[in-house]
Amino acid sequence: MSGPRIGLLAFQGDYEAHGKALARTDIASITIVEVRCLSDLEGVDALIIPGGESTVMGMLLERFGMFKALKTRIEDGLPVLATCAGLILLAKNIEGSNQARLGVLDVTVLRNAYGRQIDSFHAPVQTSIPQTGTIDGVFIRAPKITALGEGVKVIATYRNEPVMVRQGSIVAATFHPELLPDASLHRWFIQSFLLKTPQE
Repeated sequence: MSGPRIGLLAFQGDYEAHGKALARTDIASITIVEVRCLSDLEGVDALIIPGGESTVMGMLLERFGMFKALKTRIEDGLPVLATCAGLILLAKNIEGSNQARLGVLDVTVLRNAYGRQIDSFHAPVQTSIPQTGTIDGVFIRAPKITALGEGVKVIATYRNEPVMVRQGSIVAATFHPELLPDASLHRWFIQSFLLKTPQE
């Protein structure tokens, strides 16, 4: 029996870094698939939406006829790990913007909340994920989560503000865990949502 297939939304952005992070988990049973069309999407058991440009990703999802299908799959329980622009694409509300978004994650976000590319930074992030604790968060033109819906759980904070949240099978971060040498967040995602063996 083959293991779970994890898709990387591969239109643009740092999806390759997520692929390398998945490889660093040393979980041999997974298969990594680049998702660029509807048939790619239909064949995956989970999806990673990377950082990049949320407006471009939304436009390309619509152009390739994947927007509604992806929204439906997520609403039906497809596990998703989204980072930075990926979080923006999932958000229900985006302050000051009417850009296309999937609207499946009940949060409000503010884009580029910490400033421009030059203002990017590393900072300690406190997580409630087992065997993880404090990690080094990489914030690159990062958004801020400014409001949370009732079903959204905060699982990581920076300066007591939410930087990673979970809603059902959706996990979304404002920072870039894929750029860390430690792949603990990707490993936790796989074990929790695909292998059903969360770390204790």
